[in-house]
Amino acid sequence: MPESTLPVPVPEAVGKLYDEILHEELSYGFVNRQLHIGFWDDPESDTPYEEAAVRFTDVVIERLKVDANAHVLDLGCGVGGPGLQIVERTGARVTGISISEEQIKAANKNAADAGFADRALFRHANAMQLPFEDESFDAVMALESMVHMPDREQVLSEVYRVLRPSGRLVLTEFFERGPRKAERNPAIDGFCRVSMVTLPDVDDYVPMMHRTGLRLRELLDITENTMQRTFREMSNALTEIDRPVRFQLSDLLGVDEFGCLLAVAGRP
Repeated sequence: MPESTLPVPVPEAVGKLYDEILHEELSYGFVNRQLHIGFWDDPESDTPYEEAAVRFTDVVIERLKVDANAHVLDLGCGVGGPGLQIVERTGARVTGISISEEQIKAANKNAADAGFADRALFRHANAMQLPFEDESFDAVMALESMVHMPDREQVLSEVYRVLRPSGRLVLTEFFERGPRKAERNPAIDGFCRVSMVTLPDVDDYVPMMHRTGLRLRELLDITENTMQRTFREMSNALTEIDRPVRFQLSDLLGVDEFGCLLAVAGRP
């Protein structure tokens, strides 16, 4: 099924979705501060999902190449876990944005609880129209947030605008791996519809970045280190706590064309 049949995400609806997800997690007494897939250097290791999710953020942080003098924008910050990990690992200052007002409240509370309120600030904002001046940031991180953007090129143009010269962008997002089948696996469409996600054509990333002024430095398929193991671990965890789910992640087990990419770009 062509990607164009999937509805374009509406930012306000995405925000409400994540408001609801956070409320549901709070009702069950557990909030996932990373809220993204895991990364296993060895996919067959016994590393639990919680550690692999932290490792995934570290993989991104390593590519940001920032220190305590830097200011980082976390584009789609969730409840602040990855942004606070940047502060802890590098000492950099972090500003995070989310379209979910409830996530922003939780993220600022988490920053205060961690003693990082002076280094991390989270704001309710739309990535399509960033409320920041030109050349405000040394680096931008986007962990799985691009999948929710109605216009990726518009977001990348905004990233270019707010990055300082020599600044870096590191993003991760889902995509459909080749060889592309005549009909997309229905589990992929099901996940995308429930999660308000669209999948890019990976071949578009190089020209899209170049059109916005960004220079692509690295483009990796990290599916083998992330996706199937995440689906298995999270499916097992949800079964154990017996809570209702929006989508059965187990439906994606064995669907290896549902991939994850990591891209690094810079502003010349």
